[in-house]
Amino acid sequence: MDLATEHGVRTAHSEPRPTESEAENDFHGFVVARSAALFRGALVLTGNRETAEDLVQETLERACRKWRTIAAKDAPDAYVRRIMVNLANDRWRRFRRTVPHQDGGDRAASGDQYGQVDTRDQLVRALQGLPMRMRTVVVLRYFHDLSDAEIAADLRISPSTVRSQLARGIDKLRGQFPALSSPSPQQPTEGI
Repeated sequence: MDLATEHGVRTAHSEPRPTESEAENDFHGFVVARSAALFRGALVLTGNRETAEDLVQETLERACRKWRTIAAKDAPDAYVRRIMVNLANDRWRRFRRTVPHQDGGDRAASGDQYGQVDTRDQLVRALQGLPMRMRTVVVLRYFHDLSDAEIAADLRISPSTVRSQLARGIDKLRGQFPALSSPSPQQPTEGI
């Protein structure tokens, strides 16, 4: 018995490592707690439910393989989110190389009230029109509520680049939704 064990002092070498079942339970808890948020982010990044499910599955598969390392990090959630963003970027690059860009001809007519009901679908389509990095910054800000510094750390870019990409992305989105970007007219109030 060494002195560290005899006196109850833990050294880096004597710290107990999690067993296989503890690591598995820890990963299972992470999946239960964060999979819905990961799916929402993947859905906005991909614009397609099936592709988002595949992206989350592949993300969690890669995270599971390295879970002991990821769990030891200060922010495992950020690490897994980074895996998802990298996979989405890789898919986007492959897709752009193989499929020519198509213009969305299925937009609703301007006077069609029924076509304007699903603004969420329109927003996801508009997000799909943004360049990948710009879309990623917008998604991380507004769907994951991350700060400039957190987004910069996740994407390994400067906070000023985050702000620039965010401003340009919002401007492009506002250009596609002119009715939403202008302030709503105030209703006249009857005086006293």
